[in-house]
Amino acid sequence: MAEETFETNTTVTDPDILINTFFSRYGENYSEEDKEKIRTAWEYLISKTYELKRKCGKPYYLHPMRVAAILAESRLGYEAIAAGFFHNIEEAVPDCMDEVESRFGSEIARICRGTSKITNLKIKSQTLQQADAIRKMLFAMVDDIRVILVKLADRLDRMRNLKSVSEEAQRAVAKEVIDIWCPLASRLGMSDVKSEMEDLSLKYSNPEVFQQIKTIVASKKAERSEYLERAVKKIYTATEKLGINVQIKSRAKHFYSIYQKMRKRNKGVDELYDLFALRILCETNAECYTLVGIVHGIWKPMDGRFKDYIAMPKPNGYQSLHTTVICEGHPLEIQIRTYAMHNVAEHGVASHWLYKKGTNHDMVKAEDLSIINQLRALRDEHLTDENFFTELKNELLGDSIYVFTPMGDVKELPMGANAIDFAYAIHSGVGEKIIGAKADGKIIQLTAPLKNTQIVEILTNPQAHPTQAQLKAVHTSKARQKIHSWLVENDPTFIDKEAEAKRQAEIIANTLHSKQVAEKLAEEKKKKGSSKKNQTAYTGKIRVEGLDNFLVNIAQCCKPQPGDPIVAYMSHKKGLVVHCAGCMTFLRIPNIENRMIEVSWAVGKPQQEPSRADLKIAAEKQKAKTLQIEKNKFRKIR
Repeated sequence: MAEETFETNTTVTDPDILINTFFSRYGENYSEEDKEKIRTAWEYLISKTYELKRKCGKPYYLHPMRVAAILAESRLGYEAIAAGFFHNIEEAVPDCMDEVESRFGSEIARICRGTSKITNLKIKSQTLQQADAIRKMLFAMVDDIRVILVKLADRLDRMRNLKSVSEEAQRAVAKEVIDIWCPLASRLGMSDVKSEMEDLSLKYSNPEVFQQIKTIVASKKAERSEYLERAVKKIYTATEKLGINVQIKSRAKHFYSIYQKMRKRNKGVDELYDLFALRILCETNAECYTLVGIVHGIWKPMDGRFKDYIAMPKPNGYQSLHTTVICEGHPLEIQIRTYAMHNVAEHGVASHWLYKKGTNHDMVKAEDLSIINQLRALRDEHLTDENFFTELKNELLGDSIYVFTPMGDVKELPMGANAIDFAYAIHSGVGEKIIGAKADGKIIQLTAPLKNTQIVEILTNPQAHPTQAQLKAVHTSKARQKIHSWLVENDPTFIDKEAEAKRQAEIIANTLHSKQVAEKLAEEKKKKGSSKKNQTAYTGKIRVEGLDNFLVNIAQCCKPQPGDPIVAYMSHKKGLVVHCAGCMTFLRIPNIENRMIEVSWAVGKPQQEPSRADLKIAAEKQKAKTLQIEKNKFRKIR
């Protein structure tokens, strides 16, 4: 049967032909016992859905078969294949999952239930941040990573068969796939699935650009083949001399990758030369590095284009050597990796389930796979699927939880966040009026920590308002700030500890600043008077505004002596109080920087005793100066 049977709309609908074709392609990956289980699962699906048709008029069971085929291409075990058959059976045959579990086991039923749970979500992503939160949430809500793999296969098959829906629906599905599922496949290291979904998303979201790239690539096919054939021949010649067995594959970069290069470089597709690449596969890591030397000996490498992902793998476990050389005047990208690295690069995390017990292939231990070693370091040598995925989830999720609104919006919150935090994450108006909450339909305490993937409904009352108890209970900065602001403005019993702490900090800051000012003033006065101090005759009196013989109060804390650098301020009760410059008691006086009066010691023959009028004028000047300072301060506050 033709290749397109499982990938596109086809006229072949006979269930027996379909399952036989499945085994003719993928049967070598399964034992006879597993084949029988797969056939039994297929027959059960047919017995339940044979008469059902989809909106396009095609039999219902074609899509499950295509999904199972995609999973088989990644060589997943029979449990995943059966789950591919049943992944959305409940939408066609309600309440059949208990029967599936009793006939085919809890493992398959668990995968199917997890897939249905994701299918029933109202996934909406308006921003890249929301899309990232949704991807993390998908990991949080499943207990078996094969749920994600089945769902990826489901999305890929839908993209392959998207012609039958409206253009609007095509764009919506393409956006969901490019925002959610392509990065998810990339994170899991499944480059084959990622690349195809990206190309199909471009096809439906931007068909004109897709067609332009397709035409240019097709027009250069003959030229490309000859060019790459000459390059491949040179590499084979060099490797044979050194006795290294390699396999070389040439390929055109996938369309979405070319599209991204066009956008990044602001060039048309016909202006791009590095559209093609070679991939060299070998046996060992040492051979990989030897091959780099061979390639660089044949062609000149481009500066800054060598990347060693073997020594430093990507987060998803990808390993390879990348280099770009100038071959016949054009850039040629070359990837060098071992067969094992290539397996992980193509199938990613799905490699964990390769070569199940009983197949014709050698067993591959989970701890030997690069994806396992690079995603996390597990201490247990005997890995199971469950603890492997738990470790992967913990790495991806970090200290966050992902919770749904009843409308399907996902909110990312810190671990330990409660319903009050969730309410403020929706809107401050909702948070202010919260009186209760439900999680998955059940009433919960407002302060109880929320759990991953819960659907939370907030109950409000127009008469409700924030409380001090809520302020103590919340975990998010947004909720804390909003509640605090409301209490400051509306609750007379609220003691604003934050404001008090801030005021104390300001006092300390002002004191330190005042000390710096006073020390600077003292230093200046000391410089001015140091040369005259020994021969200067001080009268012991204080000069203010050019006048001396003021009635002043000499501070007893520091007791300044004639000739010492001094500062003063006007006290309401004691009049003019004089301190030594730098006196700590003086510096602790509130707002002292604005209350300081410049004074000095009187020298030589004292002037005439100032009259009452003189004293009054000096006092008025000081009062006016203080008033102006206060006005300036008020303007700054406004």
